[in-house]
Amino acid sequence: MKGQLLKAMQRNQLVDMMYIAKNGEITKRRIKVTKVSDDKFNAYCFLKHANRVFCIDNVLALVPVIRKEREVI
Repeated sequence: MKGQLLKAMQRNQLVDMMYIAKNGEITKRRIKVTKVSDDKFNAYCFLKHANRVFCIDNVLALVPVIRKEREVI
């Protein structure tokens, strides 16, 4: 998972993430990774419209956001 986060950060790529919070709540968030450390990472969360710190172990899935040409035009 850490490798995927580093790759997304290096490519400046948006990622859809399934995340389980400390209270057990599962959310789907669109994020932009800004920093990765040993067990946590910082990202801008488009759901909360704020910078957040996430625990790498609580990430359930990561999927890169692929923008298609027709969405740009």
